[in-house]
Amino acid sequence: QVQLAESGGGLVQAGGSLRLSCAASGRTLSYHNLGWFRQAPGKEREFVAGILWNPGTTYYTDSVKGRFTISRDNAKNTLYLQMNSLKPEDTAVYYCAGTSSCLGYGCRRVGEYNYWGQGTQVTVSS
Repeated sequence: QVQLAESGGGLVQAGGSLRLSCAASGRTLSYHNLGWFRQAPGKEREFVAGILWNPGTTYYTDSVKGRFTISRDNAKNTLYLQMNSLKPEDTAVYYCAGTSSCLGYGCRRVGEYNYWGQGTQVTVSS
């Protein structure tokens, strides 16, 4: 079983930056595709960014392209999300996720991921 734990959330002004981390324990994530999702109050959980286990190809939802960067360190069993030029509409609880069943490119649906962290709050003030 895999346990995921996010950290790095907080309150930041618009235009600022945050770096989220997601540490995995219990099992290596080296062979899993990983992703970040977010959920704002009253809205459904939505895909933000994903990264393949090999060769580390990344993909993003359109609203964060050019501002967010997903990366992974397989040696540390850790996933990251660097968020720059933050906007108030980026305010949400951010979740990291892993999938052992979606093996290709473009895993964007909540139902495709079977490992989830508890979430970390990101609040961007205007």
